Amino acid sequence: MGIEVGGFFGLLLLIANVWAIVKTVQSGASTGAKVFWIVLILILPFIGFIIWLFAGPRG
Repeated sequence: MGIEVGGFFGLLLLIANVWAIVKTVQSGASTGAKVFWIVLILILPFIGFIIWLFAGPRG
């Protein structure tokens, strides 16, 4: 049962990270800021996504 839950959580995390990266690329932030956020999300998938939710570039 742990494998299925872990796999499902991993899939949700992957979807959330892809969504965060797409929203970051579409934002009006500078190129350097976009690169910073994308690298943060890729290196620290869970914590990077949480930080992006609260402090990431908007619209």
